[in-house]
Amino acid sequence: MLSSYFKGPNDLIKVIVSRNLPATIDRIIRDQGNLVPQQICYQIDHNLYLSITDRCTLECAFCPKTLGDMTVKGYDLTFDHRPTSDEIIEAIDDPSQYNEVVFCGYGEPTMRLNILLEVARNIKARGGRVRVNTDGLSNLVHKHDTLIELGECVDAISISLNAQNQEVYDRHCRPNLPGSYEAMLAFLREAPKHIAEVTATAVEGLEGVDIQACEAIARESGVKFRRRTLDEVG
Repeated sequence: MLSSYFKGPNDLIKVIVSRNLPATIDRIIRDQGNLVPQQICYQIDHNLYLSITDRCTLECAFCPKTLGDMTVKGYDLTFDHRPTSDEIIEAIDDPSQYNEVVFCGYGEPTMRLNILLEVARNIKARGGRVRVNTDGLSNLVHKHDTLIELGECVDAISISLNAQNQEVYDRHCRPNLPGSYEAMLAFLREAPKHIAEVTATAVEGLEGVDIQACEAIARESGVKFRRRTLDEVG
C-alpha cells in the first residue's frame, strides 16, 4: 500500500501536486518514506549544474524526463517546488571553485528568466563563469529580445538546434508554441552579437536528423557546433 510510505497529509499533498507523479512516488518509496531534499545543484566533473525549473517549452520525445526518468548521473532532479533565487544562491556556495556554473536540468531555465538573471549576476559578482543550456525559445516565450539581458551576465550559451528543418524538429522536439523552429534559428543567429561563446547542439542517433546539415547551419550562423549522443545526459 502506498499509504504506508506517507508520514502525514502534507507528504501526500506534495505527491498529488507533483508534475511527475510516478517519479515522485518512486522517490518516496526508495527513501522509505522520507522526502528527499530537492537537488537544486549537482556537480559533474568540475562544473556545477543548476536545476531551477521543471517547466519546458518542448516535450522532446527523446528526453529522459518525457520517459519518466528524472535522474542525471545518479542525481535525482524530481521537483517538489521551484526554488527561489535565495535558495539557488545558497546552494551554489562559492561559484569560483567551479569551471562553470551551468543553468540546465530537466526544464528550460529561461522560463524563469528573472530568477536566472538574478542568480547569474550574483555568480558573476562572486567570480564565477556562467553558461546557459537552452532551447533558444526565450524571445518567443517572453516576446522581447532577451539576449540583451542575457549578454550582461552570461559567458557562454548552448542552444539546442536538434534538426536541420522544421519537420524533423517538430517530430522529435514537439514544441508547444507555433513558430518555434524559426524562432530558435533567429535566436541562434543573434546570440553571437551579445554572448561571447555560442554553441549549437544536435543529438546524433535520432531518425532523420542530418548531423552534417545541422553543423552547416551552425557554421553559417557563426557559432560552434557540438554533437550530442542519444541517451547520454550530463
